[in-house]
Amino acid sequence: MKPKIKITDLAFYYDNHPVLENISMDIAENTITAVTGPSGQGKSTLLIALNRLWESIEGARVKGQIQIRFGQKFQNIYDPAYLVSNLRKKVGMVFQMPNPLPMSIYKNIAFPLKLTGDHKQTDAALRVETALKRAFLWEEVKDRLNTDARSLSGGQQQRLCIARALILNPEVLLLDEPTSSLDDTSGRMIEELLLEVKKTCTLLLVSHYLDQVKRIADTGMRLSCGQITQEW
Repeated sequence: MKPKIKITDLAFYYDNHPVLENISMDIAENTITAVTGPSGQGKSTLLIALNRLWESIEGARVKGQIQIRFGQKFQNIYDPAYLVSNLRKKVGMVFQMPNPLPMSIYKNIAFPLKLTGDHKQTDAALRVETALKRAFLWEEVKDRLNTDARSLSGGQQQRLCIARALILNPEVLLLDEPTSSLDDTSGRMIEELLLEVKKTCTLLLVSHYLDQVKRIADTGMRLSCGQITQEW
């Protein structure tokens, strides 16, 4: 399999406290790579290093290199000339707790298009529908798109957040404990969704659930004491 992401000697610090040290790993294209390990060991930090979400945190800093292949060329995402706005169009993020915005289902999904200035009305409607279908949510909400998204169930809200991340057709999707706040039925639905999404996207998943990881991940990594090891 072709590598999609190359991480080389990555170190991450909050002030002078090291969280990650000398992390090196390749992530293959169109796979699910799961990162497990004890709480507080830097798993979420690894995710935010891949989309530069940490840059607004005072005292945080990173060393090393992260390259992601977009098209046929690897891009150093920390190249000073590379805009973070371009990165976040191609690298989506889904958080542990569903975070629907205080607006309608339709506007939630379309919101990234507005942020990127890519929200022509006719095109937006089709892209919202496509994203909701990819997230297995369209049939449940197609008749109430103008309803407040916060009225959805927890599992529906998480699928909505995944649909919102998918509307820009990202090449990489980062997921931080995406099923930890859901019941078993909703969690299994998210797992099925992720297996479908990996056909067109490369996924990096943080999870505490070893059974889940073994069900859906192509590669399992363990992060502990700032170091990462491959388990399979």
